[in-house]
Amino acid sequence: MINYYVVDVFTDKLFGGNPAGVCVLKEWPDDALLQRIAFENNLSETAFLIKKGDCYDLRWFTPELEIDLCGHATMGSAYVLFEFYERGAAELKFNTQSGVLSVTRGLGGEMLMDLPAWHGAPAPVYPCLRKAFGDAAILEVRKSNDILVAFASADDVRGMVPDFAALADIKAEASMPDDKFGVIITAPGDAVPDGAEHRCDFVSRYFAPNAGVAEDPATGRAHCMLTPYWSEKLGKTKMSALQLSKRGGALSCEDRGERVVIGGRVKLYLSGELHI
Repeated sequence: MINYYVVDVFTDKLFGGNPAGVCVLKEWPDDALLQRIAFENNLSETAFLIKKGDCYDLRWFTPELEIDLCGHATMGSAYVLFEFYERGAAELKFNTQSGVLSVTRGLGGEMLMDLPAWHGAPAPVYPCLRKAFGDAAILEVRKSNDILVAFASADDVRGMVPDFAALADIKAEASMPDDKFGVIITAPGDAVPDGAEHRCDFVSRYFAPNAGVAEDPATGRAHCMLTPYWSEKLGKTKMSALQLSKRGGALSCEDRGERVVIGGRVKLYLSGELHI
């Protein structure tokens, strides 16, 4: 038996944000089994964690492969631990492929996650991007662990219907490794309709067809690039962000130089056991 949870992350409402699977293990099974579980769960990411001293070892799998960083599944894992395993803890630390990550409890139920900052370098407008995004004018492209594509308005981002077959060519055209695979589209948030729940500094969406995830609903890792990018553009270190997927996602972002702090809320959807 494996204790298993599903949480909706970067939302204060069930069926919003990004669902993550969280498996709390007592020992590591074969990697092939971890991948089969993630494939069976069919969520954008399933997190697997084991306590090791004062920290937890944490790994993330999409339905297709293991990845180097997943923000929402890290925050979801921390929520599960705070609620069921580490009720007295103020902070949790995770050993991961991307170094030591930490999550703390914020005010009013918000959780704050410390992640690496990815400072994107200028990159060309790859042919697959022009084909994938059609007539929308691309203002700028940056490359780091993912590809960031900037547009002029939130409407460009909200209304985008990508050609996913074309977008999958980004891996070859940009010489991206297997576990660095995503394309972020982003724009300023000032064109978002008025209303307290809609005001933000910037908006985004995230696509990862090479990882078996056409569109990720609310993506912590994307904000490792988005936070320093928009901090530079807006001259601000603290910002609010919306991910304009169908499920939506709301995040707070703080640029701390070589690190970023991403804030959000989590809702528990399911708890149970995997009969493995």
